[in-house]
Amino acid sequence: MSELSWAATRKTVHQRAGGFCEYCQTNGLIIGQAMHTEHINPDGGDGLENLCLACSNCNLSKSVATRAFDPISQQIVLLFNPRQQRWDEQFRWAERGLRVEGVTPIGRATVERLKMNQDRVTAARARWVQSGWHPPTLP
Repeated sequence: MSELSWAATRKTVHQRAGGFCEYCQTNGLIIGQAMHTEHINPDGGDGLENLCLACSNCNLSKSVATRAFDPISQQIVLLFNPRQQRWDEQFRWAERGLRVEGVTPIGRATVERLKMNQDRVTAARARWVQSGWHPPTLP
């Protein structure tokens, strides 16, 4: 474990992410569910460089995976790493913010593995868009 206590580490991860899932950009305040402190690489330790904030859908769908299948290139590629890559270089919003679309092999494989566009998720996003809460503005 890092020099920070786990509580302090979690707080830092939440603050760094601004309360948004670092994979699908879901706002934790909108969903009303606990956000997870997720290990990007399950064998990478508890240091801040290996942790990100994830919604339960992304965290549970990712599980311990670090690679996934890109449906276009037909290759196994690394999953998106929010500590090393920019979201807007791997993904974009499609259908006026209802769907996350991968624009690279990493983005496409991550969208598929993390099930970012399940019907229940896109239905919720439709309500968030209607309310003006989504899609988020990236820094």
